[in-house]
Amino acid sequence: MKFGGTSVADAQCIKRVVDILEGHHKAGDEVAVVVSAQRGVTDQLIAIAEKLPVAKDCSEVPPLIAHLRERHMATLKGAAPDYVREVEEIIEKRLASLQHILFAIYNLRELTPRSKDYVISYGERLLAPVMGAALRQRGIPSIVFDGCEAGILTTAQHGEATALSRSDEIIKKKIGSLLKKEIPVVMGFMGCTENGIITTLGRSGSDYSASIIGAGIDADEIWIWTDVDGIMTSDPRVINDARVLKSVSYIEVMELSYFGAKVMHPRSIDPAMRKNILVRVKNTFNPTAPGTLIVRNGHRDSRIVKALTYIEKVASININGAQMIGRPGVAKAIFSALADREVNIMMISQGSSEANISLIVDESHLESAVDALKPLVTDGIVREITHNRDVCAVAVVGAGMAGAAGTGGRIFTALGKAGVNVMIISQGSSEANISFVVRQQDGPRSVRILHDEFQLSEECN
Repeated sequence: MKFGGTSVADAQCIKRVVDILEGHHKAGDEVAVVVSAQRGVTDQLIAIAEKLPVAKDCSEVPPLIAHLRERHMATLKGAAPDYVREVEEIIEKRLASLQHILFAIYNLRELTPRSKDYVISYGERLLAPVMGAALRQRGIPSIVFDGCEAGILTTAQHGEATALSRSDEIIKKKIGSLLKKEIPVVMGFMGCTENGIITTLGRSGSDYSASIIGAGIDADEIWIWTDVDGIMTSDPRVINDARVLKSVSYIEVMELSYFGAKVMHPRSIDPAMRKNILVRVKNTFNPTAPGTLIVRNGHRDSRIVKALTYIEKVASININGAQMIGRPGVAKAIFSALADREVNIMMISQGSSEANISLIVDESHLESAVDALKPLVTDGIVREITHNRDVCAVAVVGAGMAGAAGTGGRIFTALGKAGVNVMIISQGSSEANISFVVRQQDGPRSVRILHDEFQLSEECN
C-alpha cells in the first residue's frame, strides 16, 4: 500500500492511515507500506535547492529547517506521543544533515543532479519514521527502510532513475521476510545505484516505488491510496459529472497518465505489468469506496471510449520543406538533434507527402527544441521551422477503440459541429488512444463535447 502526500499531510491524516492498516493487520493480511513526503515538502526542497547556487545569501535555509522541524514534530506528537523522544532524535539528525548539504550547495555555487536527488529525498526521510512510530503507537510492530535499504537498485540517471531487475530478489529477502510479523514502512521516491549513491525515481516516484516493492514481494495486489475515489472519466474540475471508473487496463492507464491524468505514471505500472499484479486506486478519506481496479485486460463494456484527458503546457513545432520528400535520414536528423538536447517529444504527426512533420513537446522544452533544429535549416535539410505555444493536446482513451469502426468519425464530427478546429491528429499502434491538438482555449471545451458525445457520465454494464 502506498500513501501519497495528502494522505500523510498531518497527524489526523496519519491516524486515518493507521486505522486502515490496523484493520488489515488484524484481519491477518500481510502488508508493506510505501510513504511519500508530506504534501508540499518536496516542492519546497526543490525550490530552495535550485535557488541557492545563485542566491545572494543563504538566509532562507534556517527558516525552512525550522518549518520542517515544526511540521514534522507536530505530526509526531499528534500521531505517536509515546515515541516523541525516540523519533525526535532521528528527525534532528536528518535536519542537521539536510542543512549541511544546503549550505554546501550555496558555498560551492553548484547543484549537481546527485546533490539534488539527495536533497529532495529528505521529505520521505523525515516522514517515514513518524509513520513507523504511529504504527507502533497502536501496538503494530514496524520497521522503517529507505529505498536503498529496502533493496530498490536503480540506474544512475539522477532525477529519473529506473529500477534494475536485481531489485526483486533483494526486496523479497529484505521486505518479504518481515511481512508475517510486522508492517515494513519504506520511503518512496528513492532508490540507489549499485554503488549506494542515492537516486530519485521522477514524477509519481512513490507510485513507482510501490510497484517495485509489490513486484519484489510478489504481492497479490498493489494499492495506491490517494485523495480521490479512483481514476475518473475526466478531470472533475473540467467535467463536474465525471465518473469513477470501476476498472481499466494497464494500457489505458499508461495512455491516460502520459497525457496528464493524475493517476499512476506510465513507468509506475511497469513492475505490476511484469508480474501481472492487480493494482487498486483508492481514497484514504473515503476508504469504503471501491476505487478503480487496474488489470491486464480491463472490464469490457459496450462503451468504446473510456476516458478523456488533456495537457495544457505544450507547444507545437512544424517542420516543412519540399526537400524532405523522399530524402533518407531526415527523420533521423530531426530526432537525433532533439535527443541531444534532451527534448521530450509527446506526439508526432507526418503528412503522406513527407513534406511536413509536426511535433508536440513540453512547453518548457520549446526553446531548446527550436535551437536544436535551426542547423537543419542552415544545412538545407528542411526549409522552415515554425512553432506555436497556443495549443493543448487532448487524448481520447479506450481499449474498446481497437478495431471499432467509426470512432474517429464520431470524435471529429462532434468537434466540427461545435466549431473546434483540430490542428494535428495522432494515433498509436495500440489503437487505445486517439490524440489531437487544438487551441488552448478549446481544450476544456473539447473534453466536455466528447464526454457528452460518448455519454461517459452514465453507468454502463
